[in-house]
Amino acid sequence: MAKDLHHFINGAKIAGTSGNFLDVFDPNTGEVQARTPLATEDETRAAIDAAEAAFPGWSQVNPQRRARVMFEFKRLVEANMDELAHMLSSEHGKVIADAKGDIQRGIEVIEFACGIPHLQKGEFTEGAGPGIDMYSMRQPLGVCAGITPFNFPAMIPMWMFGVAIACGNTFVCKPSEKDPSVPLRLAELMMEAGAPSGVLNVVNGSKPAVDTLLTDPRVEAISFVGASATAEYIYATGAAHGKRVQAMGGAKNHAIILPDADLDGVVNDLIGAGYGSAGERCMAISVAVPVGEDTANRLVDKLIPRVEALKVGTSTDPDADYGPVVTAEHREKIKSYIDMGVKEGAELLVDGRDFTLQGYENGFFMGGSLFDKVTPDMQSYQEEIFGPVLQIARAKTPEEALALPSNHQYGNGVAIFTEDGNAARNFASKVNVGMVGINVPIPVPLAYHTFGGWKRSAFGDTNQHGPEGVKFWTKIKTVTARWSRGNEGASFVIPTMK
Repeated sequence: MAKDLHHFINGAKIAGTSGNFLDVFDPNTGEVQARTPLATEDETRAAIDAAEAAFPGWSQVNPQRRARVMFEFKRLVEANMDELAHMLSSEHGKVIADAKGDIQRGIEVIEFACGIPHLQKGEFTEGAGPGIDMYSMRQPLGVCAGITPFNFPAMIPMWMFGVAIACGNTFVCKPSEKDPSVPLRLAELMMEAGAPSGVLNVVNGSKPAVDTLLTDPRVEAISFVGASATAEYIYATGAAHGKRVQAMGGAKNHAIILPDADLDGVVNDLIGAGYGSAGERCMAISVAVPVGEDTANRLVDKLIPRVEALKVGTSTDPDADYGPVVTAEHREKIKSYIDMGVKEGAELLVDGRDFTLQGYENGFFMGGSLFDKVTPDMQSYQEEIFGPVLQIARAKTPEEALALPSNHQYGNGVAIFTEDGNAARNFASKVNVGMVGINVPIPVPLAYHTFGGWKRSAFGDTNQHGPEGVKFWTKIKTVTARWSRGNEGASFVIPTMK
């Protein structure tokens, strides 16, 4: 029998009271394993209440002690890695090794947040004027919120709440209703690490919960990752209600392959970056752009047998390249894009639509699909598929290849494969995309840099984690202090430092 999940508010598991639930599936079998309660506006406000009540005390804890909580949280997540990975895998469908990678990339942001005493330091100028010192302070905002997607249920919540809480804020996380168990468990571990009740709350829900977070005046800042249409709505609604908003949207990441690239290495990278996690990554390579017909033909010859040989298995199969997609609904959406590509005239070289796994015929599995001769006017090229589908869009020249990702509506990530340093440098400088890999297929920056795309891949002016994250989750206060006063009389002009 499917179990009912809960919310986590003010340090306690809270049963949902709305009577509305969404099913959480085991993607391997297609069976319902749990039900996610959908919070009412009142339940969401209760989470905000808890965060608001916890903020005065937590914000006054000195940065070093907050860092110690982060250190202990990191230790607890690592100690519970196997439990968390299996929990994540069972709801999402990604294989265990990939689930552990999801968690590890979140831990790396927690490691960054452990340096908050240094990161939150302000600036100081002695003698800015006669007897005048000037200094700045980075102070927490208050109650903050994160709305996170299904594809990284560990990493992205930790990207958000790790830096926010270390900076002295309190937090309400609204995870995906498809796989919420890991964020709920992370909140328990944060309390075990020493954070007071109310510092991290998790409320499950749909649009009513989201809209409550977006409109409640006590929520100061919101971070979001998900589809671009939703990201645009989150940004517009949150900003209209006076909140800071960073909203990361969709992607269509290209890999440019110049004629001098090591094609065997490129194929290995494309297979991993295109089909890993069943393509359910916002940084997955979904379009390969070989330059020149010879490069394209050689690439196709090498890719076809590799895609056909992909091992699709259950999420617990240690030999599987990838597992099922998250839901039957999402699988049908991916299939519809493959159907669309065929109708638009692209050449379907490998068709994974009819794949079934013996013994798991009701699971949400898909084989790998490979398209060739995709063109920019095709809708299947213009939109994000978010599945185990790689498209090949041939380019005649490097300039034509550069134009494809630069002109696309999305601008999350891009990669170029070449042995020519000048060509790579020129490409990295000119391409209209936020994150660039040079012989690196998935250029996700490390935690002490910052993550964010351009164009319809990101709404808002500040990126996630790294120094940009500290800026987003804090406000700066600048103090001008004078300790020696003369008797100059009143001045009616703006102060200067002559």
